Amino acid sequence: MSGAPERSQAGETTVLPGRPDPEAMHPQEARSLTSRPSRADAAFRLVSYSAGGTTVAIMLAVGVFLSLRAGDALSVAGFSFLTEQAWSPETGEFGIAAVLFGTVSIALIAMSVSVPLALGTSLLISEVAPGRVKSALVSLVDLMAAIPSVVFGLWGVFFLQANVIPVAQWISTYFGWIPFFAVTDADGNRLTDASAYTSSAFIAGIVVALMVVPTQTSVMREAFSQAPVGEREGALALGSTRWGMIRTVVLPFGRGGVIGGTMLGLGRALGETIAVYMIISPIFTINWQVLKTGSNSISALIALRYGEASQFGLSALMAAGLVLFLITLVINFTASSIVARSRSGAQSEA
Repeated sequence: MSGAPERSQAGETTVLPGRPDPEAMHPQEARSLTSRPSRADAAFRLVSYSAGGTTVAIMLAVGVFLSLRAGDALSVAGFSFLTEQAWSPETGEFGIAAVLFGTVSIALIAMSVSVPLALGTSLLISEVAPGRVKSALVSLVDLMAAIPSVVFGLWGVFFLQANVIPVAQWISTYFGWIPFFAVTDADGNRLTDASAYTSSAFIAGIVVALMVVPTQTSVMREAFSQAPVGEREGALALGSTRWGMIRTVVLPFGRGGVIGGTMLGLGRALGETIAVYMIISPIFTINWQVLKTGSNSISALIALRYGEASQFGLSALMAAGLVLFLITLVINFTASSIVARSRSGAQSEA
């Protein structure tokens, strides 16, 4: 048609002389790729930010509260609060050296028992067990996490302790040359009586280990289950055994989950109160012999002395709680950062 634009073979539009360019008459504007959020998205974002802000605010409020209430005791004790073993706020001689050592020793014993159990259980659930068995095991582990602490404490006192004492005696007999496993009196003579092995950090650590296994198992299992299917199948296609595939693909991929779950369990073990309080025989001296009767922890100290504490004694207990709060806070934040930097954590965030 006369006067109409013609299209060349190269696909370009050619405008005949004397005719206006349609693109010049109606220039195209750049389209905006941003969109206004809907009311539902705006409400969800507001609720999410509010929940996160509230959680942080509560955590800060707890820290500020403990700091203010612990100020009187810390001003009197000073740095010796971390080095003094005795606990007598009324006489001015008090510190958390002994209870802090007991807290750490119980937690380390718990980790040495719980980490292998959690690692094996998580691999069993994610890599070995078939569908129905896997669902049953997941439900069983979750149910174990819901058992109250007092039940674990009662079980530890009335069942586990009597069955663990022979094990502790055997360890002391054959490994007593290691200072931690020796059970001796003040003169260095070896003790063989069963009463010397009761209410120890070893027994409390085993009970706490069983309490933190579900938490560790859940974190590790979630990390292992996210291992790429292509890498799994590639390892098996190249002739790898199931264990070889787990060793070369699943475990390296879930390393962050293993470390994160271990540290989260450690944070829980450091703060466990009721079960430890029911099992240990509280002392206020550093007991290097973990199989021997007598230990203590910060949480058990607070539960033991809270009811009878004076105003200044309550301030000292608040100072002990502040130290425990800071330790668990550092451990949990470290675990979160490790999990976030791992491959499994990065994929879960994506």
